[in-house]
Amino acid sequence: MEHWEYLMPGGLRFVWADNLFRPGTDTFLLSSLPRLKPGLRVCDLGCGTGLLGLLLLQRQRDLTVTGVEIQPEAANLLERAAGENDLADRLTACRGDLRDIRSLLPAGGFDLVVCNPPYYPADAGKLSPSPALRAARAETACTLEDVCQAAAWLLRWGGACCLVHKPERLTDLLHALRSAALEPKRLRTVERRAGEAPSLVLLEARRGGNPSLTWEPPLILETAEGRPAPELDRIYFRTPDSQISNSQLPISNFQSR
Repeated sequence: MEHWEYLMPGGLRFVWADNLFRPGTDTFLLSSLPRLKPGLRVCDLGCGTGLLGLLLLQRQRDLTVTGVEIQPEAANLLERAAGENDLADRLTACRGDLRDIRSLLPAGGFDLVVCNPPYYPADAGKLSPSPALRAARAETACTLEDVCQAAAWLLRWGGACCLVHKPERLTDLLHALRSAALEPKRLRTVERRAGEAPSLVLLEARRGGNPSLTWEPPLILETAEGRPAPELDRIYFRTPDSQISNSQLPISNFQSR
């Protein structure tokens, strides 16, 4: 079954399907990390149905976003979402395996690469019987190294790569980025409440960047009273007079890996 929702009242619409990976808070959080400006050429690796691209376009309409997606059904939904939002010239799908990126897209053709990759090694824990859900959670279709190598191929010199991952794999992430000549530049942890152990890390790397990592203040999801933090409200495009839509429900309504 398909589900169509608004990012904000009167804003762009996104779509997801029950047999594909559901929208996650991590995708919304990742969308807040890139420093967007008009004219950027963006590639979303493993884009699914295009939610991350639409989040970026909601913030900065003057982008072109190319999503690389191996699952035909997800790529089809992305194209339908692009048409639904009159963004067919700004949001497109490139069908294929990101491990074959050199045969799919030109080298150095993008200013920004974004990716919400699978978080766990293929042999870590029980795997879903669904190929789509299995590939979204575990590195059965691509590894962290595959993602970083693809990003390095796509980025122009000085271009940025932004990812979200689990803190317990931070060492793996930093190593994979540097091995692909992508220098980690900005790191931000995500904490449910201030002072708690981080649940996610957001990281930006630069192709050809000099060694120098800035550790930014944590992104806090909840206040001490358990209410959504002001920054989270901004990430979800909430305003005091907004009507509640499904995309504005509490964090727990969206699937997490």
